[in-house]
Order: sequence, then C-alpha cells, then structure tokens
Amino acid sequence: MKDAGKTTKGPDPRRLLLAAKKRQHAMLEQLEALVSVESPSDSKVAVDRASQLVARWLPAVGGKVRWHKQKQVGDLLEARFRGNGPQPAKSILLLGHLDTVWPMGTLATMPFLASKGRIFGPGVYDMKAGVVMAVHALAMLREVEASTPPVIVLLNSEEEVGSPYSRAVTEKLARECSAVFVLEPAQGPQGAYKTARKGVGNYTVQVQGVAAHSGVDFDKGHSAVLELARLIEKISSFTDLKIGVTVNPGTVQGGTRVNVVAAEARAEIDVRIARMRDAAKVERLFRALHPTDRACTLKITGGINRPPMERSQGTVWLFRQAKELAGELGFLLEEASTGGGSDGNFTAALGVPTLDGMGAVGEGAHAPHESILLEALAPRTALLAAMIENSGT
Repeated sequence: MKDAGKTTKGPDPRRLLLAAKKRQHAMLEQLEALVSVESPSDSKVAVDRASQLVARWLPAVGGKVRWHKQKQVGDLLEARFRGNGPQPAKSILLLGHLDTVWPMGTLATMPFLASKGRIFGPGVYDMKAGVVMAVHALAMLREVEASTPPVIVLLNSEEEVGSPYSRAVTEKLARECSAVFVLEPAQGPQGAYKTARKGVGNYTVQVQGVAAHSGVDFDKGHSAVLELARLIEKISSFTDLKIGVTVNPGTVQGGTRVNVVAAEARAEIDVRIARMRDAAKVERLFRALHPTDRACTLKITGGINRPPMERSQGTVWLFRQAKELAGELGFLLEEASTGGGSDGNFTAALGVPTLDGMGAVGEGAHAPHESILLEALAPRTALLAAMIENSGT
C-alpha cells in the first residue's frame, strides 16, 4: 500500500542499479554496434539496417517483434512484452526512434569514441543510447522476475523529419496504454526529465512577382524579393514570448540574377507554441497576410504539425514517481520544459500521461560534440526499469 505522501510502491529499486552496473559493459558493446550502423532519416536502407539490429536483440529479452512496413522511409519496429505477475488493464509504451540527423559517412570524421567519461558518436545521445537502455531495462526486469505490466516498444524511423508516416501508428498504440515513457535524451547537464514540450509548425510563404530587366525596364518589374522582405518583417512580429510563441524565418530564397527584378521568392518559417489553443491564433495570422504590392501574389502553405506536450496532471504524477525513485537510487531528478518536439507530443495530446527525456544524459544533440555521460548510464537505466516495474505494482 502506498504511504502518505509517497508515490512509489514497488520493491527496492537499488537492486536494479546493481544489475545495471553489471550490464554496463554489455550496454556499451551494443551501443557501439548500433551507433556504427549509420541511420539518416532520408535513407530507408540505412534505417532498416539499424532497426534489424535492434530487432535481433528484443526476442532475447522476451519481446515479440512486429514490423510496420513502409515504402518511403524505414520500417517501424514494434515489440510487445507480456509482463509478469498482477497486471493493470493497459500496457506501458516505450517510445523512441532509430533515425538520426547525420548523413552517411559521418562516422569517418566522428567515430564512436570513449574518452574522459564520455561516449561520442553520431546519434549516441539522440537517441541510440535510449534504445539500448530500454533493451537492458527490460532484460533486467526479466532477470529479477519483477512484477511488470505489459510493455510495448515502438521505434520509429523518421522522427527527425516530423514523423509523417509513424504518427498514426504511435497514436494508435498510445491509446492502448496507461502511460508513455519517451526514450529521448534527458534535458541539459543535470539530466532533467521533460514534462512539457512546445508544439512545432512549419509554414512556407511564396511570393510571385513580375520579372523585368533591372536596368532597362525597372519600373515594369514587381519584386518578389522586396515583397517577401516586407512580409518577413510582419511575420516576425507574430512572436509573443509572454505566451511562448516564437516565429523564426529560417530560410529565404529568391530571384534568379542580380540584374533581374525577382519574379519569385519564398521563405520557410519555423513556429513553436507552448499551448494548443495558440495554434488557431497563429494560423489566423498567417492566413491574414497579404501583399503590399498588388501586382504580387501570395501563397501560404503548412501549419502546426506537432501539437505541444503540455504539463498535465498525469505527466506530473509520473514525474513525482520518477523523482522519488531517483532519490532511492541516490540522485536528484529535476524536471524541465523544452522548445524542441518529439513523438511524445503526439501521445500527450491524446491525453495519455507522457514522461519524456527518459534516455541518456549528455549534450550536443545534432552537433559534432554529441556525447553521453558514462557515469549516468547505469543509474538512468535502473530508473527506467524501476518506472516500468512501479507501473505494474
């Protein structure tokens, strides 16, 4: 029975920490193998190789593998674990991805490397370490015959490009579950779990002008570049930091030659929102744009494609469980919000309690110094295992 003021109720998690420490060498061997299989989002063949490697590990720890085949991107890897002992009605979803932002050939200049307490390599932090942690957390729970709920593992293949194919599968599986644990890396050097994420949107603003020779017929031209510049100034004013809305014109293209009044120009705009109710406001602002030069025409496409993960009561409850378990394991766990999105945004928007950042502690996601802290690997794996076990008691 749960003590007053106490959220956890399972066995002593310190036995899982001992098991994780014993497994650290094997974890590092598997992590090196996985990082050494490069898996950029835009290469189906490459991502499939990484997925097939992980798929060979899962049956050995009790998982039943199922594939969601894809034509345009890597296949989606699902594995189900039956659980052990008294079980709640619903499963726990462990959610992650195997694609990375790094192009093929990156290993030549950014190899897997252990140095000064860190492990370096493309995708090691975001988020191949989290995948290896999940495999070993499930293995540990099986070894100690822990009472666990049914577990579903879903590893997607195109998260880094917005999850256009996997979103429906993620949402379908999440509806079967009482909670979602996202294996993305923890936040910052303190390794905070993430209880809120901003929603993400992308808009494309295209302007069609009238071309003319800039020396001979300048007055007959209507510059799409000039019109887009006016629009960008207006679009930038949509940012409202007080409510967590940011609007960033990230790329701009236009014109053909320096001596031609530009007939075409376009900008790609990144939008972040902290609350779902602000999505409609942002949409209205974009759709209300119009050109100052009436000879120019405007086309706007896109929208919010990843809803925000708002800090819900269910997520706060999960974090309190994790914080208490971390204390029993000997470290302080903090919570954080972030402007970046993950597949956890989709599950949280469904109302399923979602806790994110349950993977590795490190730094440098998408950067050449991407790395994880070796000393945090075993404790965080033990915490992940303890959270799964605690969900089944």
